[in-house]
Amino acid sequence: MSGFVEKPEPVEVPGLVHLHTGKVRDLYRNEAGDLVMVASDRISAYDWVLPTEIPDKGRVLTQLSLWWFDQLADLVPNHVLDTELPEGAPEDWAGRTLVCKNLEMVPVECVARGYLTGSGLLEYRESRTVCGLALPEGLVDGSELPAPIFTPATKAEVGEHDENVSYEEVARKVGADVAAQLRQTTLAVYGRARDVARDRGIILADTKFEFGFDGDRLIIADEVLTPDSSRFWPSDVWEPGHAQPSYDKQFVRDWLTSDASGWDRRSEQPPPALPQEIVDATRAKYVEAYERLTGLRWS
Repeated sequence: MSGFVEKPEPVEVPGLVHLHTGKVRDLYRNEAGDLVMVASDRISAYDWVLPTEIPDKGRVLTQLSLWWFDQLADLVPNHVLDTELPEGAPEDWAGRTLVCKNLEMVPVECVARGYLTGSGLLEYRESRTVCGLALPEGLVDGSELPAPIFTPATKAEVGEHDENVSYEEVARKVGADVAAQLRQTTLAVYGRARDVARDRGIILADTKFEFGFDGDRLIIADEVLTPDSSRFWPSDVWEPGHAQPSYDKQFVRDWLTSDASGWDRRSEQPPPALPQEIVDATRAKYVEAYERLTGLRWS
């Protein structure tokens, strides 16, 4: 059992129709048929959306995505139409709301990995492969791969795990031409972002993208290259052989699995509220990631 500890009621805004509440984002449709995407301050861990929010998290994710969309504009178009607040929307939506093209979404999580960790490490330990791709012997947690790889996954419902699949499975699902386009674009975007992050003292270990089609044009959608969709590691302390410190919700995961939380993740009980010091430390990590990557002060 997993999902929302307390699923929020959608905000009602004149002229907007609520479509979906996800782990972090709420999705609406406006009268023109465009999508309105609102990034909340919710945070998830171990397939649970927690009862405690992280202040400014949704704004950080939105503003960082917008910054990355600018860095990637020559590689792939994005789905953003407008960043103005819809008329009648609550003031709290400012800075966290995007009006976006209503795309025909591709039902694949497009993951690029440049380093071995996470679910890729688990598969590698069993078979020396990741998503069926053979890798050399001798790699450990945090090892840089000989070259970045495309390791797609199926998109799961809230409370479920994304499931890694082979490239061949993607080709069967969406067609060979689309699969090839997804792989090429994913690796090109990863390569650009890896180099940008590296210049700022950050390793982009892996990341996931979502794409859709506007007619026959492939468009990058949702969030891009944020701490929620990517593993960012400080390069000055990178040391293969163990888990790396990360610009994400590691403080949350560590506290939930500690004795201090009193929570057993193997049980069906929902996780407890986060203490203030974990909330503050997690917010600081998200802000630090934004500032180091963009070179801008968060305000």
